Amino acid sequence: MSGLRRALRGTVSGLPREFWWLWTSTLVNRLGSFVATFMALYLTMDQSGYSASYAGLVVSLHGFGGVVSSLVAGVMTDRLGRRPTMLMAQSSAAASVALLGFMHDPLAIAGVAFLVGMTSNASRPAVQAMIADIVRPEDQVRAFSLNYWAINLGFAISSTAAGFVAEYSYLAGFLGEAFMTLVCAMLVFLKLPESRPEHVKATAQTVAAPHIGMGTVLRDGRFMSGVGLSFVISLIFMQGYVALPVAMGADGFTSADYGLAIAVNGVLIVVLQMPVTRFIQHRDARGLLILSSLFAGYGFGLTAFADSIAVYALSICVWSLAEIVNAPTQTGLVVRLSPVHGRGRYQGMSSMSWSASALIAPLMGGFVIDHFGAAWLWGACAVLGTVAGLGYWLLMRRLPQKEPEADVAPSPPTTIRPEPAAENPVP
Repeated sequence: MSGLRRALRGTVSGLPREFWWLWTSTLVNRLGSFVATFMALYLTMDQSGYSASYAGLVVSLHGFGGVVSSLVAGVMTDRLGRRPTMLMAQSSAAASVALLGFMHDPLAIAGVAFLVGMTSNASRPAVQAMIADIVRPEDQVRAFSLNYWAINLGFAISSTAAGFVAEYSYLAGFLGEAFMTLVCAMLVFLKLPESRPEHVKATAQTVAAPHIGMGTVLRDGRFMSGVGLSFVISLIFMQGYVALPVAMGADGFTSADYGLAIAVNGVLIVVLQMPVTRFIQHRDARGLLILSSLFAGYGFGLTAFADSIAVYALSICVWSLAEIVNAPTQTGLVVRLSPVHGRGRYQGMSSMSWSASALIAPLMGGFVIDHFGAAWLWGACAVLGTVAGLGYWLLMRRLPQKEPEADVAPSPPTTIRPEPAAENPVP
């Protein structure tokens, strides 16, 4: 027990108070998650039995909204600040989610789904940038893991509960998510001050921070290669939320069955995320990204053999382990490659890889299931995982162990300060 207490203290100690308010808002938001998880089932089972292809199209529009908002929100995060971006995103997300529950016309559903995707993903670059602002560099992998842990703790609870809510009323699920998103916005408004670093004007002793636009990000070849590989990985992971429920529904399983099966993902991450993070925190990112790519691909490949909830849960266990390793490692790599005054834009571009996969994955999944069958889709996931692993191997051969510090002027203290600690070099 004493060892467990020491491990717990080592996991949660040393992080600033503002991080924990941000962590709490993330948890509250995910406790109300419903739309992204159950959209495919909502359309194919509740809304007059639309086809898998139409469900894929609508979920893709949801993803396209995320693509648009990732870039726009990244710029807003740098220009307006982290806090205003989060407040605008979460307030508009609550309104659009509630509106979607009352839509019945196919075109209206598609249009509002686009708005939901755009608003619900807009806060992601701001959240990631704020964590990088307020947490010491040596604690950032741990902080990102804790934030990811909150996401999946909320998901593990909400996916199980929402599966049963969906059998009673999908509208109740939409309204519940809208309410929880508003609570999240209230926490941000009441508890989180702005954390954006201020630019320092050039003097005889300092160098002015260079202008960083989206063109700067796009010309960063190494970073953009990592974004492309992240897209491939997220394309695989997205099948667990867009193609897996459709495939399980076609096999005769209910929304509650899917909710119980996919909750395994959240439960595993809640149980294993922090122990695994402590194990990988100081290990080389190269091998971790390669290994997680292979586990993701072959974990979904195993789904081709699933004929019961137990086998579905086993395949989810395999790709969940990949997710546990990949998420904090990839996010830490993005922060490591991002200049201080361009964190919003770099995080926005990184988030776009996930949003773009949310656009492409439903189209890919729906088309393959309708024309070839689900087994072909799971085989394609295994191929993509192998390709991503090879891509990370090629990319990371040229990546030094530590990046040089960004060529920007030091930022003055902001209203948020981490707890005092010994000086450590920026990775």
